Amino acid sequence: MPEQTFLDIRHIEAGYGRSQVLFDVNIGIPWRGGVAVLGRNGAGKTTLMKTIVGELASSKGELFLDGRDITRRRTEERVRSGIGYVPQEHSVFARLSVRDNLAVGSLFNVDPAAVDRILTIFPKLGQRLDQPAGTLSGGERKMLAIGRAMLGDPKLLLLDEPTEGVWVGVIEEITERLIELAKQIAVVIVEQHLDLALRVADYAYVLDRGRVALQGAAGEVRSDPELLRYLAP
Repeated sequence: MPEQTFLDIRHIEAGYGRSQVLFDVNIGIPWRGGVAVLGRNGAGKTTLMKTIVGELASSKGELFLDGRDITRRRTEERVRSGIGYVPQEHSVFARLSVRDNLAVGSLFNVDPAAVDRILTIFPKLGQRLDQPAGTLSGGERKMLAIGRAMLGDPKLLLLDEPTEGVWVGVIEEITERLIELAKQIAVVIVEQHLDLALRVADYAYVLDRGRVALQGAAGEVRSDPELLRYLAP
């Protein structure tokens, strides 16, 4: 587990009704750098992200953000405390323009230059400001979702499948932006593209049936012979 953690996930258990998905999960997220959460479909990755952001209540365990217990905090309180979240689906307001989507993201950001910085990171968005978000390409929608989350000035950014449905030519651009972001803040990435995830990440956790089955530095996890077994369908 990384030292000097910003988010401590301690013995977390969570699920949906009587169906338990996460079992005694312990994860540490550092103040900055990339952390990959890997695992086959159904391993509990999205459930973990929803539990961190507060969309799903944990049944056991504790979450500490910068030393403060946020286990029972509401989602909006966690966001105000520094957590940004880009979900796998429905991550933009399709009927709103790109400009208005960014305006929603900047509601709590008092820095007037914040939107300009996002447009510098993702210049394609600057060419689409008056276009409805629902008409953007898959890659542009992902860029917009990431940019909108960044306007909340998060210290921890959670990304659930940020390249799903994205044309291969745009995946590299998103990857490079995430690598740069991970130099400034903590970035947690759930991603099916193993090479992409481990390029962004310094540290990786592999979930198997809701438990942490493997963890370590990204290079060590990549070369571990057990990895493919945990990722196989």
